[in-house]
Amino acid sequence: MTLSTDVRHGLRIASAEFSRSLRGYTSDTRRVLGIALFTLLFGGNLLFALPGIYLLGQRVQTVSRVPFLDQIALLLPVGLLFVAVLRTLERIGGAESEDLLLTTVHPRAVVVGLMTAEIARLALWFGLPVLLVSTVFAAGLGAPTLVVTAGLVSLPLVCCTAVWGYALGLGLLRVIRRLPTLQRALKIGGIGLLVVFVVVSQFVGQYLSNGAVSIQTLLSVVQFGPLTEYTTLAFVGTPLVQPVDPSALVVLVGCLVLTPLGLAVSERQATALWFTDSAAQRKPETRLSESSSETGRFTPPRPFSWRKSGRIAWGYLVRAARKPQQLVHLVLIIFFIGPFGTALFQSTGDGLLASIAGLGVVLGVYVSGAAFNLNPLGDDRDQLPLILLTDTDTTTHLRGRVGAGLSIGLPLAVLTSVGSLALSSSPLYGLAFAVAALGWCVAGALLALGLGCAYPVYEEREMWGVETVSPSTLVLVTYSVIVVFGTGLGLVVLWFLLTGGLVPSVSVLTGVSLYVLVTSGVPVVSYLYAVRRYRRHTIE
Repeated sequence: MTLSTDVRHGLRIASAEFSRSLRGYTSDTRRVLGIALFTLLFGGNLLFALPGIYLLGQRVQTVSRVPFLDQIALLLPVGLLFVAVLRTLERIGGAESEDLLLTTVHPRAVVVGLMTAEIARLALWFGLPVLLVSTVFAAGLGAPTLVVTAGLVSLPLVCCTAVWGYALGLGLLRVIRRLPTLQRALKIGGIGLLVVFVVVSQFVGQYLSNGAVSIQTLLSVVQFGPLTEYTTLAFVGTPLVQPVDPSALVVLVGCLVLTPLGLAVSERQATALWFTDSAAQRKPETRLSESSSETGRFTPPRPFSWRKSGRIAWGYLVRAARKPQQLVHLVLIIFFIGPFGTALFQSTGDGLLASIAGLGVVLGVYVSGAAFNLNPLGDDRDQLPLILLTDTDTTTHLRGRVGAGLSIGLPLAVLTSVGSLALSSSPLYGLAFAVAALGWCVAGALLALGLGCAYPVYEEREMWGVETVSPSTLVLVTYSVIVVFGTGLGLVVLWFLLTGGLVPSVSVLTGVSLYVLVTSGVPVVSYLYAVRRYRRHTIE
């Protein structure tokens, strides 16, 4: 097939893929609500910043006076390249009905279609805010042509980064296919880097305020002269126009040359990925003997073997151990507890030990509910006919989920609080924290069941080469906020009651009673709602 035919077929594939994405965004009312809340959260901040951007456009006199232009010129293409690699690993490493598609058109057409659709998605999510900011800045500058020139300048850069990000992502998928154990190392390494990034970010502001590190020194590192000169081409035809630097033309020519080269590399990578078998597929099948140790690993130990719900809980734990990527959503908690990291390391003495105990309690409560209870219907999608038709009562299955979460979160909360406060001047405080953690963990597990049943997610998606179903982001964020602030409030009140900083009175006892009533009543109602959803669930 000719190049023009492949491009035409690729555009049709891109149109179908993008239309399918739009239908996915708008097919579910609850998903539309989640997108609306996300837009309201981040779009509201953007709207508040628009007047400042308009005033900046009125007052800026030269390109050098545009704040953070050097950093934006570098971070924007680097960020797009990183996003393109991640999106390839997560979503666009293959197409819907891949076998049928590859026997109909040339792989080059599929590559063109997938990349064009992904560029359209990026333009939808990131291009619209950038277009809004550019329009407001151009209005303040009095140069409406800036919107057009900025689009023309950014198009070659976006296409180049997207194409090479796709090529790098396909290359990583090929490496993961040849080395299956590498995907777990990459996942662990990625989570570790994310944790390090969040922890380090808590101390950046402190070092900058103390003068230990100059912000100008940091900004001078994050820049690349040729990219900055290329970005200034967007101001051609505006009052901020300046002489064209030769390095800007070099970047432009480089983007125009590297884009088709990246397309050719992507085609070769995609062909090698799609038309070769993985190492697991080439490996001959081996039959496990009856005496294999694999069958013994599922035998539940005590105390899980005492009750049917305990045996179900052990099954969830075994499945999580065999497929740990289903717990990757637990990483979200670091974004909520990360801001407290600075306060933790600034504490000393009993304050530091109490902070460590409180952090352990919050993590234990979070894991008790978030590990297995935030998407119960979605997790059991393959076994729902068996679960709904078996003689085992629904409450037994749900208690099994609760037991699986508590078996991880409860020891974490209790051991951390008792172990850390045992070194303090009042070791009995650890017992009080442990008793309170017991109630909070149970409440968190029951609350998570109701939230997860209210918004189940059934769709699978391929992440790092493994099919997995994660809880809804809206449900996960809601649960995280409730756990962090609800448990944190209880810990603060408990600490002041123990240390005498809060004298028992009628108002204090009334507030504590109301807190206990809400903390125990809402999870019970949530659990009853989950039981009702399971019993009334129908399979279409």
